[in-house]
Amino acid sequence: PLAPLTVCPSLLPSQDCSYFNSNAVPLKLSFQNVDPLGENIRVIFKCGDDLRQDMLTLQMIRIMNKIWVQEGLDMRMVIFRCFSTGRGRGMVEMIPNAETLRKIQVEHGVTGSFKDRPLADWLQKHNPEEDEYEKAVENFIYSCAGCCVATYVLGICDRHNDNIMLKTTGHMFHIDFGRFLGHAQMFGNIKRDRAPFVFTSDMAYVINGGDKPSSRFHDFVDLCCQAYNLIRKHTHLFLNLLGLMLSCGIPELSDLEDLKYVYDALRPQDSDADATTYFTRLIESSLGSVATKLNFFIHNLAQMKFTGSDARPTLSFAPRTHTLKTSGRIRDVFLCRHERVFNPSKGYIYVVKVQRDNPAEVTFVQRTFEEFQELHNKLRLLFPSSLLPSFPSRFVIGRSRGEAVAERRKEELNGYIWHLIHAAPEVAECDLVYTFFHPLPRDEKAAGTNPTPKPADATWARSLGKVGGEVKLSISYKNNKLFIMVMHIRGLPLLQDGNDPDPYVKTYLLPDPQKTTKRKTKVARKTCNPTYNEMLVYDGIPRGDLEQRELRLSVLSEEGFWENILLGEVGIRLRDLDLAQEKMGWFALGSRGHGTL
Repeated sequence: PLAPLTVCPSLLPSQDCSYFNSNAVPLKLSFQNVDPLGENIRVIFKCGDDLRQDMLTLQMIRIMNKIWVQEGLDMRMVIFRCFSTGRGRGMVEMIPNAETLRKIQVEHGVTGSFKDRPLADWLQKHNPEEDEYEKAVENFIYSCAGCCVATYVLGICDRHNDNIMLKTTGHMFHIDFGRFLGHAQMFGNIKRDRAPFVFTSDMAYVINGGDKPSSRFHDFVDLCCQAYNLIRKHTHLFLNLLGLMLSCGIPELSDLEDLKYVYDALRPQDSDADATTYFTRLIESSLGSVATKLNFFIHNLAQMKFTGSDARPTLSFAPRTHTLKTSGRIRDVFLCRHERVFNPSKGYIYVVKVQRDNPAEVTFVQRTFEEFQELHNKLRLLFPSSLLPSFPSRFVIGRSRGEAVAERRKEELNGYIWHLIHAAPEVAECDLVYTFFHPLPRDEKAAGTNPTPKPADATWARSLGKVGGEVKLSISYKNNKLFIMVMHIRGLPLLQDGNDPDPYVKTYLLPDPQKTTKRKTKVARKTCNPTYNEMLVYDGIPRGDLEQRELRLSVLSEEGFWENILLGEVGIRLRDLDLAQEKMGWFALGSRGHGTL
């Protein structure tokens, strides 16, 4: 019933089928394909959930996606099939090569939901080549933006990390739409879903390529706002379609208050500029919400009772598990040297020579101290401490990334891995050990090379280039009002002490001897690439007067009790712009002078 074109003669043996640990305990079924060359057909059978609501939600998301595609905006959405086969039962398509955020995060421990790197590391693991990873990040940016808009407009609730999935290609998508139109689960008087939508720091880490905002975050915000405004133009379509379903008996879509939720979310009375500002604030609110990560963590704890005894620990940085049988017996290991690295973060890696029973088979693997520590922590989950060698202390006095510390750790780690492969057979020959010492794609890429550490100043020094970077503005004039949308700034210089600035934008319409035209944005904290999407308005300015004015825009860093620091400024002659239509673009910031678009 899920896919009428597909013929399945029988179920596969029980080892290919299992169940999920959610409340309804859905079955994960694998059917034989009648085509002997075709892949098996994998579906989820649910009993106890009203899948009509899931069908309706997916249909709404499918319509949103069609609107975006028709407007030339492909959000790369993953929309699976779902079919209700009876009262409280039905089938759901399983998307291959996808994992829940919970499983990805707990690879970094039960507190993985509070860490920033899990999603980026998982994508890097499955996309080792640079161009593959960049493509996966691009897919992630588009699909994450689409999910943020769709889940907010439809008020999809009960969003925990087992209801959000990520494909190895970078596509993110949501599943299980048992609650929508703002009908959130409650803990007493507290809503479980506290943020407008799920957008966490580990998602921002993938987008930014690190823990600091980058220009790619500007692209993400612009995508979200553009997608949101396109859906807003079709407010009546969604209200009419949902209104037709009021009498169908879905509990969470039963009266006009449920339709009002969608109306309030789409804000049809707002201009596109106002809606852009509004959705930007929603992104900031979601990103700053601790409640979402706490919700994920509580869900991790709740799932431990189901998975703690059966699930075998795996290494977060290894794409697949390797065994003694598949890799060949390890005869000896030796930590040759440590090397300075600067990407993805500054520190040291340790190069290990692995000798197997075949005399001609010698491989070199590169591992960080944190990866050695992860191996030891995962081994402790399987074996008593008495069977394991002692692990070097992580605690050091002084700089933890210094040359002396790396040299000391090299000797300690050498002793650790020697004792590890000479430990009891159940330890030395376990899958974790053989997976750890099996070459990763990054090891194969580095084989035969001896990378020379780059000088610190060459890698980390920041060239200012254009003084002050660039600012993205949208300038328009209507009904004697000048509208200036301050959107993004990129490439601001660091402060003299090497710290990131706290930038804000200040504007004047010159000449202005009394300084009555001063306008300011909010202050962004600790970033060289801030996003504002704030509208600054000058009212009551005739067009003839406007052509005699110059817009002076300054970017400053707020310094508390000290004088604010000028980071760059630009002067824009308004007579040079055709304000009959909106002008949008990047303006170069400098120390003085007129801006270039």
